[in-house]
Amino acid sequence: MDISIKPSVLRGKLSIPSSKSCAHRAIICAALAEGESTISGVSMSKDIEATIGAMTALGACFDVSGDVIKVRGITDDVKNAVIDCNESGSTLRFVIPIAAALGADAEFIGRGRLPQRPIDIYKRELGRNGVKFLTEEMPYKITGQLNGGVYEIEGDVSSQFVTGLIFALPLLEADSEIVLTSHLESRPYVDITIDILRRFGITVDETEKGFHIAGGQKYTPHDEKIEGDYSQAAFFFVANALGSQVELENLNENSVQGDRKILEIISEMCYNGSIGSYKADCSDIPDLVPILAVLGAYGSGESVIYNARRLKIKESDRLETTAALLNNLGGDVEITDDGLIIRPVRTMHGGIVDSFGDHRIVMAAAIAALRIDGEVIIKGAQAAEKSYPDFFKDYINLGGKANVIDLE
Repeated sequence: MDISIKPSVLRGKLSIPSSKSCAHRAIICAALAEGESTISGVSMSKDIEATIGAMTALGACFDVSGDVIKVRGITDDVKNAVIDCNESGSTLRFVIPIAAALGADAEFIGRGRLPQRPIDIYKRELGRNGVKFLTEEMPYKITGQLNGGVYEIEGDVSSQFVTGLIFALPLLEADSEIVLTSHLESRPYVDITIDILRRFGITVDETEKGFHIAGGQKYTPHDEKIEGDYSQAAFFFVANALGSQVELENLNENSVQGDRKILEIISEMCYNGSIGSYKADCSDIPDLVPILAVLGAYGSGESVIYNARRLKIKESDRLETTAALLNNLGGDVEITDDGLIIRPVRTMHGGIVDSFGDHRIVMAAAIAALRIDGEVIIKGAQAAEKSYPDFFKDYINLGGKANVIDLE
């Protein structure tokens, strides 16, 4: 699906979709609890569907009605499971150690760039603790029973490995230690994990070198309402900085979501109706990079994004694709070893933008198009469905000028 967008101003109220990060975690916790839980306020997307499917394959039962999911936790041992992660890196990295902790022989399949997302940490650390990888590449096949013990994890590859282990290790009989061998980037995502696990009865203790997880714990049923997603809200906060007037609802002002940082960056960068520049350490907020780059492109000075090297292994190489997005529209973006330099230009013009199959590139392009001189065509705009299926519906309802086209 290709979409044509013309300049406009967005106005109105918008209820932000629920946090995908929180929903993944609550669904998994409910599936591991002995009893029934209700997860409400869930915005369905392909990634969330993948996690529901994964936990179903492991024996949980789900009843989905609108934005409410009733979950009956796993009651029987599942010895063989085929788990389709679609394109969801979270599903893959969260569920591998869970399946291993449950003693399941599991096969993990996926598509898009997911087969290229590294899991070497699991191959090494799970391999030291009772699990065998029967294949080196996707589809990944594992066998064996995960054991408690010491897990040495690089913190600067992906926090998803830490989260996956934090889900799984409480299920084991013995205690475990996660020892971080480098700085933990994207720490707020681990904070979300620990916060939600606490509400499902699981305790995780922070240590000087990482985390201690007591064995023999049990997940307890809990009814959880999912808060709005600051990652998705960021697109509309930036639209407001560019002149739109959207009132955003369904956001928790006290959220532990790291992407709340967007408010601080905009506040420091935008003053008296003008847009300045910023230097942003994105080690904890990688999902904000595409939309931050859009904001920087309309600034009055040079903006710098750094500590974002891990974006090279997302749904696309987001350093490359974010730069391509803006440069194709007349921007001036330079790729560095670990980030981007965004230089101001007098004006940006219309053009064709490739989504590269990346949902955040699609949405960033749509926000960039609000103030561009001309028409922007986004190729493969259906990629937004990965995390925000109603993005263009909401965009149009707020006054955005977007139309599906056929380039043939």
